[in-house]
Amino acid sequence: MHKKPFLTWLLAVGVTASAVAQKAPEKVKIKTKRKAKTEAAATPAAATDAVAAAPTAAVDLAGQYGPTITQEDLRKHLTILASDAYEGRETGEKGQKMAAEYLSKQFRELGLTGPVQGSDDPYLQHFTMERSTWANGGTLKVGGQTYKWLTDFYGMGTTPFQTETAVQPVFAGYGIEQEGYSDYTGLDVKGKDLMILLGEPTGTDGKAILGKDGAGSKWGNDFRAKLAMATEKGARSVFFVDFNPNSNFEKLAGRMTQYISRPSISFKDAKPGTRRASAFFVSPAVGYKLLGSNAAAVTKYTAAVNKASKPVASPFKPAKFMVTAPKKVEDFTTENVLGYMEGTDKKDEVVVLSAHYDHIGIIGGEVHNGADDDGSGTVTLLEMAQAFQKAKAEGHGPRRSILFLAVTGEEKGLLGSEYYTDHPIFPLATTVADLNTDMIGRTDKDHEGKGDYVYVIGSDKLSSELHEIVLNSNEKYVKMDLDFRFNDPEDPNRFYYRSDHYNFAKHKIPVAFFFNGVHDDYHGAGDEVEKIEFPKMEKRARLVFYSAWEVVNRDQRLVVDSNKK
Repeated sequence: MHKKPFLTWLLAVGVTASAVAQKAPEKVKIKTKRKAKTEAAATPAAATDAVAAAPTAAVDLAGQYGPTITQEDLRKHLTILASDAYEGRETGEKGQKMAAEYLSKQFRELGLTGPVQGSDDPYLQHFTMERSTWANGGTLKVGGQTYKWLTDFYGMGTTPFQTETAVQPVFAGYGIEQEGYSDYTGLDVKGKDLMILLGEPTGTDGKAILGKDGAGSKWGNDFRAKLAMATEKGARSVFFVDFNPNSNFEKLAGRMTQYISRPSISFKDAKPGTRRASAFFVSPAVGYKLLGSNAAAVTKYTAAVNKASKPVASPFKPAKFMVTAPKKVEDFTTENVLGYMEGTDKKDEVVVLSAHYDHIGIIGGEVHNGADDDGSGTVTLLEMAQAFQKAKAEGHGPRRSILFLAVTGEEKGLLGSEYYTDHPIFPLATTVADLNTDMIGRTDKDHEGKGDYVYVIGSDKLSSELHEIVLNSNEKYVKMDLDFRFNDPEDPNRFYYRSDHYNFAKHKIPVAFFFNGVHDDYHGAGDEVEKIEFPKMEKRARLVFYSAWEVVNRDQRLVVDSNKK
């Protein structure tokens, strides 16, 4: 799952059967010669009529093939993909290439079709990316002083400052815009560089005034929400500053160095207007200089915002400064892995089953194997492919076609799924749904000591029918606790936006995202196979399969009847 890169920012109706294979036969009237003179002769015939007219119970095919998804098979695949030999499956690196080869081989051996035309391997969708690494020598000069890279400021993502550039920043408060609160009112920030405060306003009781019950909002929890808004407004870059007295920029910068120093990845040929605004972070000392102000004035300003519970005019006159933040850039190729199963009478409609197979590689000499994130989803994809293929081999193939889609670059910003939806092998107009599996092998703190569960995210956002399918599949087959809390539009974690289903949802394609929540080993070196809870993972994987079975075999295509944020 896509990491918040800055500290903590960082599934009853029976399953509809195939119309061909599962529909109960209509009553057939059988003509029988009877001897009218004897009652005895009529009785057996009447009995025969009754038997012939009785409907045959529909075979529960989903229930027959779901159990072929087993802990043993999940463990077998995961032990390979999440081993040290795969070096953490970093996008574009050796381990990711090994994983792509393993997955394409599995799809081929299962008998799936490689649908990518013009590729050297029809199971691989290659595309070119840019890998960039921060170079030494970044400086920021303001007020006659020169500040140093990784000591006084640092950046993430792209840079518009390969050479020394003069910047006249625009102060945009907390960088928040939502109903009833906007820091952008009256500001023209297109093409400009912004200064934005980290955090969010609080009331006199110290609780956040935005979000629910004082728990805070996405704006205070995730700088990326602010960066996305700045990008939407057309800003070139954002310089974030945290004036909270409890923050320790020097310590934070030290902790972030190993992440900042790692390559970042972006599309080489980005569509015009799609590049994100660049993000930089400055120390409080630099922040005061950039605002042309001091601690007392900043405290007075934030107190005024807190008291008013809305933006207020600022007294700041930001200072012009010079900045250099160069990056070394190189091209490389990466690939999504695709396995296709053609449907029967509704084969022109496609259901996507997705998971990302990349992870974050080697950091500080430690291999981050990502057994849960997202080795668990990746091997679930393989097991679902095996189950559907077994059904097809026994004459029960899906009515709709299925695309088993293992994407790369999720950890770098959902890049593989973005590339697929921008360059679809099958038209998005005929893509019925995406069921995405990202982290289903562990337990989060909120469910420790409780029964089996899984978070389902996004199933109600676009199609009420998909939501009901997940609910009914769970009730009929696995009976887990389905936790929908992250469907809340004000979820400060913004999980709905943080895995590959979102790139389908953007195109109004119904989605459901299956997830176990985060844990202490999330994006850590401890996310290993030994910690995977395979009994829970098996049930969750089967739930995705049962839900998919209904989507691919139902009579009518899913309706898109809602548009929740």
